Amino acid sequence: MEKKPRILVVDDDPDEIELIKLALEGEGYEILVAYNGKEGVERAKKDRPRAIILDIMMPVKDGFVACKELKADPELKKIPVLVLTAIGDKLTQSNYALSQGLDLESEDYIAKPVDPEVLRNRLKELL
Repeated sequence: MEKKPRILVVDDDPDEIELIKLALEGEGYEILVAYNGKEGVERAKKDRPRAIILDIMMPVKDGFVACKELKADPELKKIPVLVLTAIGDKLTQSNYALSQGLDLESEDYIAKPVDPEVLRNRLKELL
């Protein structure tokens, strides 16, 4: 039996995680979950997912820091990262600088709220 590709979803919003799980589990993916950037980096090291879906605004360690750590790790840097962000249109109201987003080494990004079809298509492109 062929093993399902593991996708790590890192987001502090349980509702967003459920939406992503619903969108992807029917497509044959195994969904792994972490609720902040620190957990996400640790889970990626442990489970070696095929791709990571990473939120930006999270407690403990945000997505900017987590992505930089993932891309700096020689064993994890080739894992594609798809960033989820709700701050694109709220950047001026957040504590995040535009330069942080420009420095991000993710392979792609999707604005929240996530459109399940867009998510499935972008993930297929990355894999």
